[in-house]
Amino acid sequence: MFGIATGPDLLRLLAVPAFAWAAYRDLKDRRVPNRTWLPLLAVGAVALSWDLFGILGGTALQRRLFAVQVAFSIGIVAPLGYVFWRIGGFGGADAKAIITLAVLFPTYPVYEVFGTAYPLHSAPLGVLSFTILSNTVLLGLAYPLALAVRNLPRGEITPAMFIGRPAGVDSLSEEYGRLLETPEGFTRRGLDLDALRMYLQWRGATLSELRADPDRYRESLPVEPNDPGDGSIDDGAEDPPGSDGVEPVEDDPWGAAAFLSEYGAYGTPPPELRAGLAVVSEPDRKRIWITPGIPFVVPMFVGLVLALTYGDAMFAALSLFGLS
Repeated sequence: MFGIATGPDLLRLLAVPAFAWAAYRDLKDRRVPNRTWLPLLAVGAVALSWDLFGILGGTALQRRLFAVQVAFSIGIVAPLGYVFWRIGGFGGADAKAIITLAVLFPTYPVYEVFGTAYPLHSAPLGVLSFTILSNTVLLGLAYPLALAVRNLPRGEITPAMFIGRPAGVDSLSEEYGRLLETPEGFTRRGLDLDALRMYLQWRGATLSELRADPDRYRESLPVEPNDPGDGSIDDGAEDPPGSDGVEPVEDDPWGAAAFLSEYGAYGTPPPELRAGLAVVSEPDRKRIWITPGIPFVVPMFVGLVLALTYGDAMFAALSLFGLS
């Protein structure tokens, strides 16, 4: 069936079911365990070593091209994942996924299936990890348009319509993403809902309890705070154990600084936590705009499958318009 596929390229196909599982976990609870990536990195290292052994018998031009492709993939594509994570554009799992792909797919594989060679279209550089990344970005560009199409029939004409959707305040404990509102209005970077769940778990309170008596929580600290967990929906934050009481606090509204001095809560600063708590505790508020965020491993999995079958979608699109 795979008439002209090499051993290393067949080995690399293990990435497809592994990324399918990672995409499912990312979509389900925005958590991809670290144990996902180490075996794939090992597969990539073995396949790359196997390729290196084989290329030694090739021509000087083939060896130089292989060296350039590997250097680009590992030296440029892999660091892009780290850079995007550092500037807040990616989550940790997204960055690890990109680094893993850079090791797994530094060159274009070739698979012959029933007489047809895949991928169907390649890019001049021939670095599949970069193709996967460009396919992922292209798929990601459709996300704001999908949100706008969803919001438009409801009359939701706001700056947030391209990056978010309205959600019931009482249901925030069941949502992933960020708030797009503060007491002052629209913001591109509101409170992370994982951090909100961590705070509620720490306080031993539900969101309903906080909304029913915001002054109590604004002006106090828990006497015996709980372990906040990691903020995932399945971590127990929606029904946390109660604390034994509260003690007054004067210079730290909501106890935000006390909480964040001990727990990082994904880089949330105290003013951001206070603003988020203030807006979700408004008694008359029934809904709030949130950005659900893109579970980036999902389009990355689709981008991987697209790269292995069709090839470089962005390069093909540019070629169609004579721009490449």
